[in-house]
Amino acid sequence: MQKLVKEFKEFIAGGNMIEFAVAVILAGAVGAVIAAFTEGVMMQIVAAIFGKPDFNSLSFGLGKADIMYGTVITAFINLVLVGLVLFAIIKAYNSMREQSPEETGPSEVDLLTEIRDALRARS
Repeated sequence: MQKLVKEFKEFIAGGNMIEFAVAVILAGAVGAVIAAFTEGVMMQIVAAIFGKPDFNSLSFGLGKADIMYGTVITAFINLVLVGLVLFAIIKAYNSMREQSPEETGPSEVDLLTEIRDALRARS
């Protein structure tokens, strides 16, 4: 039992688990921002164009059942809008990363060549 507890402590304290927990928490926060932007801005643009902030009320009767196809349309529009927002975020992030060049040192081959030349010069 002590071995199991020790393994569990190592698992929880391991870097991967902590990084995963941070990623999940950040994903939730980013998701809330994107949802607020989608509902507060983008769906309001849809409302300005179509006269409704969503299409949830669209349905037709089929016997005693109501087929709520408007909820599918709203969900699809939300999916497309969230995809567009994520695309814009990733595109901006990638362009920001490309603008800040990382300093690179000499390659492994260059270092080995320097060592070889230094050893030759000693003999």
